[in-house]
Amino acid sequence: MAKFLEYVPGNSFLHRMNPSVKLICAVLFAIACFATSNLAFLLVLLAGALVLAASCGLGRETAGLCRAVFAFSLILAVVILLTTPHGVPLVPLPWGFIGTGSLLAALTVIVRLMAAAIPLFLVFYVTKMNDITNSAVKQLHVPYKYAFTFTSTVHFIPVFMNDMAGIMEAQTARGVEFDGSLVKKVRLMIPLCVPLLVSSVRKTNSAAIAAEVRGFNLRTRESGYKDYPLGAGDWGALAVCVLVLAAAIALAALGL
Repeated sequence: MAKFLEYVPGNSFLHRMNPSVKLICAVLFAIACFATSNLAFLLVLLAGALVLAASCGLGRETAGLCRAVFAFSLILAVVILLTTPHGVPLVPLPWGFIGTGSLLAALTVIVRLMAAAIPLFLVFYVTKMNDITNSAVKQLHVPYKYAFTFTSTVHFIPVFMNDMAGIMEAQTARGVEFDGSLVKKVRLMIPLCVPLLVSSVRKTNSAAIAAEVRGFNLRTRESGYKDYPLGAGDWGALAVCVLVLAAAIALAALGL
């Protein structure tokens, strides 16, 4: 099983796509998810994203992502249930009621967030960070310092997670028990943020010095030696994502 946001080698269609096209398609797909509230359409998009993940051999990683997104979206769903009295009343509340429309809105939020998150995370699992940076600079004309900052941020997420896991293991070896309620875990993890912050500052400072030594400020769009040609599959994927976005906007305009 791959680590969080760690590149997984493969030869699937998504692996072979142009890195810039992957980013554009993922963003268009996510926008389509938020452009409509049609639950049936969102379920189709979610099914398509799951099939795409399975075709890359990333079913287990996607399942873990879906669990994390579901836990987060469930909080939003509960808020919607308690604050959005729509439809036929089902459960009376002191300040309103939970209706059929409330349930539909809560379910829509869960499906929407899961469908939008999967393609965005798949991009990082099937694309090397260097390719994302270089293609964004060469083809999308993104300034190198911004592309480098974005990919470096994504790169350091699993590094910081591993550091946190190591700190927790060290504390466990010293007799600290992290088992128990969520409140207890949070109370025990807050003091660990200090050594994690110190370690993070050291890593970022070392990375900044290394970048300066390698001529970071001299990098331009023409500095990259690798080209990223667009193939028929890339154009086809772009066309499909544009059609998906157009369909989502049309459903929203029709009120469906």
